[in-house]
Amino acid sequence: MQRIALDHITAIDTTPIQLAQAARAAGCDGVCLFMEPMDVLPLMPKFDIYADRAARKEVRAVMGDLGVALDLAYPFTLAGRTDVAAFATAMECAAELGAGLINALLYDRDPARQLDRFGQFCDMAARFDLRVGVEFYPPSQVPSLAAALDLVGQIGRPGKVGVNVDLLHLMRSGGSVAELAAAPAGYVLYGQIADGPAQAPEHLDFEASSHRLLCGEGAFDVAGFVRALPMDCPLSVEIPRNHAVGTETTAERVRRAMDSVRSALA
Repeated sequence: MQRIALDHITAIDTTPIQLAQAARAAGCDGVCLFMEPMDVLPLMPKFDIYADRAARKEVRAVMGDLGVALDLAYPFTLAGRTDVAAFATAMECAAELGAGLINALLYDRDPARQLDRFGQFCDMAARFDLRVGVEFYPPSQVPSLAAALDLVGQIGRPGKVGVNVDLLHLMRSGGSVAELAAAPAGYVLYGQIADGPAQAPEHLDFEASSHRLLCGEGAFDVAGFVRALPMDCPLSVEIPRNHAVGTETTAERVRRAMDSVRSALA
């Protein structure tokens, strides 16, 4: 089985240290970490590893002791008024924590400006020795796998700048496992697993951030998705079930998510 990491929104009620501990307890060697809390994720505890360097150092030490790596670092959102230089602290933090990839969401409506800003972003990431994964998302301005591949193809740095493919977003954008399997070499850098019903809900943002299905509960071809990814492509389990917060412990929610993935891939 390919390497599987624990995504922060699967264990939404954790700090970075608690996330690393939950990952280790579940048998995961990596995490996908929100390096700062966000208003759109109100169940996430408050913490600060940007300004509080001692806290950042502690996170790095705990992850090292547990043998848990930072596979993917959030949040990096590029919009029309984004100043790329403002990402310096976040990139520094990601680099210090040893991030394998930083995740980029793009909302700039101007195609030329979007490409220019994203190129600047990739240049800056390279100075921190960070790789970039574009996460396509139907409500964003990179709404599909095809759009994401076109964008990273224009940057032209395979292996360094590519796509983070979330199975939920692939399905909700009208994409397919066959389309993923046909992606050019070097441009698919990460995969994220969840299940969902065949019929998309009215509010895609709520489904994506708060209410996904355990693998096997929905209609997605999870095993086919993993087979379509490049060999040895790292994966994360991204299954937020916010309705269960308070009725199941963090450990129980993570265990159920991981068990469903392992069963789907067995």
